[in-house]
Amino acid sequence: MVDKLDVIQGTLDLLILRTLQWGPQHGHGIGQVMRARTDDLLQVEHGSLYPALHRLQREGWIRADWGVTENNQQAKFYRLTAAGKKQLAIEESRWKLFVKTVSRLLRSQE
Repeated sequence: MVDKLDVIQGTLDLLILRTLQWGPQHGHGIGQVMRARTDDLLQVEHGSLYPALHRLQREGWIRADWGVTENNQQAKFYRLTAAGKKQLAIEESRWKLFVKTVSRLLRSQE
């Protein structure tokens, strides 16, 4: 049985944008939400998460504002922008097409 799943290259943007659709979150919190919503199967390392957050911010898909965490620590809280919501729809469509295509290929092997 698989203990953990690796994030497929190219899906991290989708996962971050989707997580932020549920509301603003600080970086560590984004990782926690991903783990919780996948029953600990997906874990994104900070070395992948933070560069992705910076990239999404440069693209204008998310923005960051300083705030205070539940542990009373300063942290950047990320939120989706209008452009990010549009990009999320594009990323979700691409993902659904990818899954449909791979599923078709796997079925043809049977």
